[in-house]
Order: sequence, then structure tokens, then C-alpha cells
Amino acid sequence: MQEQAAIRMRLTGIRYASPGIHLYEFQPVEDGALPAFTPGAHIDLHLGNDLVRQYSLVNAPEDRARYVVGIKRDAASRGGSAFVHEGLRVGDVIGVTGPRNNFALHEDAAHSVFIAGGIGVTPIVCMVERLRALGRSWELHYSVRRREEAAFLDTLQDERLHLHVDAEHAGAFLDVPAIVAAAPADAHLYCCGPGPMLDAFEAAAGGRPAALWHIERFTAAKPSAQGGGYTVRLAASNKSIAVEPGQTILEALRGCGVHVPASCEQGICGTCETRVLQGTPDHRDSLLSEEEKKANDVMMICCSGSLSDVLVLDL
Repeated sequence: MQEQAAIRMRLTGIRYASPGIHLYEFQPVEDGALPAFTPGAHIDLHLGNDLVRQYSLVNAPEDRARYVVGIKRDAASRGGSAFVHEGLRVGDVIGVTGPRNNFALHEDAAHSVFIAGGIGVTPIVCMVERLRALGRSWELHYSVRRREEAAFLDTLQDERLHLHVDAEHAGAFLDVPAIVAAAPADAHLYCCGPGPMLDAFEAAAGGRPAALWHIERFTAAKPSAQGGGYTVRLAASNKSIAVEPGQTILEALRGCGVHVPASCEQGICGTCETRVLQGTPDHRDSLLSEEEKKANDVMMICCSGSLSDVLVLDL
């Protein structure tokens, strides 16, 4: 696994989107087009002191001169959104890696149904714009607690946008199961938002072919594996490292001076994906499909553990 070199980018603009959500525009310090991306992609912002966080791109993929991300100031921030909102200023230069896409748009779908809650609308913005440009069939169900919290309405406004405001429905949440049930059998379904919405979506969409529904989480769905009591062997050096109770594999490797690229440390971004050469992982990530987990070819070492006494990794 090779770590991607960071691009030095300057924060060139901050724009208000809704209460608590700002749009941050970054442009490369050096001249030249940025790496291409597809709708649904995210980038990693390197915020210093090993703090790396992922944010979805909202600008059009054909706009190769800048990256724009929407970031909500989270009261339960693990450091990322608080640092960005309180510490970053126009003119600051940071490192950016990516883009990567774990929530890709299927442009050839007969119909696309998007379900978004709050800041979960960010990866969907350029998806909708892309389908609109292609003349494809789509609908978006966007849920917010209060009307003023709805961001990107200037871009998303369309007869196919269905805005649900909890406060205007006596506090009732968006009826995700009903939306899924009403979707055509061959439609592609996408959901991004808070945990309860995603759980409801998974339960409702579970009866459909797995290839037709897609989910992106901002927080882990499962707790990381910290049972320990096994050994990780690194194939490149034949070095064996004990993973103790209370540790993740990533923490054990770092404790022995082994540097592995990582970002979210929750199994939601894919940065730490590692090939498994021997042994059976205890998968805890929110990225791999059930088929990929059963194959045991790769794992996310930031959160997943081992069901075997020895786990051999391609490191």
C-alpha cells in the first residue's frame, strides 16, 4: 500500500451555506489541473498533527481548477470540523489527498433515487447536477430539521426535489421505508445522512439486489475490534506484532513504528485498506460489501481485527 502524496492547496474562499455549514474552496498552490474526480467523491484534508478528515466534493467534476467542500460545524467534533471552522482562514495552505470515491454514481441507471439528511446532501449535490446534465431520470428526498438548515437549494431546486422539514411535520422524520418501497425495482438508490436514517434505509433496501443500493456513512456503524490477543505478521519484513486487548491493528503497528496511511480511523474512508494474505479478519468497516468481506482479500486495519491467531498482511 503506497501513501498518496499530498497536494499543497490554498484556502481561497469561505462561503455561508446554511447555519453551521460553510463552503470551503481550495486551489492548488502550483499551477496545473487537479486530479479528476467523479460525482460522490471525497478528498482528505490534512489539518496538522496527524489530523486527517474526509469531506465530499460539491463542485462539478469538470471544474479542475479547484476543490469545494461543504463542512458542518459538529458539536461532537473529533477535531476536524472544529479546526476548519475555528482555525482555517483564507490564504492558509494545507495538504490535500484524493480524490477517492466510495459512493459512485451509476450514470446509466434507468432512474436514481437519492435520500439525504442534513449534511449528508453534500456528496449528492454533484450527482444530481451530473444526471441533470445527462438528461437522466432522478428524484431527491432531502430532510432537515428546520427549513433554514437546508443548504444548496439554489443548486438543487427542481420539481424533482422533495424537501422534508421535520419541524413542519410535527417533528416527524422522513418516511424512508415508504420512499424505498415506492422506488422502481430497477432504480439505483442512494442514502447519506445521520445514523438512524441510514439504518432505516439499509433495513428497507435489504430486500433489493445489493448492486442497486448505495450508502455512505460519516460515522462508524460498528465499534472497532479491540479484543486483541492475536499476532499480525507483515509479509514484507516478516515482522510479527502482537495486538493487545484494547488496541486496533493500526494502533499496534504505530506503536511499533510501522507507518500505515490512515485517515478516518472508523472504517468509512478506505485509506487504510490492506491486502490480507493469510488468516480471517473480523470486519468492522462500513465500506466493503458482504461479498468482499466473505472473500477476506482485503480489510480496513483501522477498525477491523482478526478471528485468527495469526493474520498475515501485505505490508
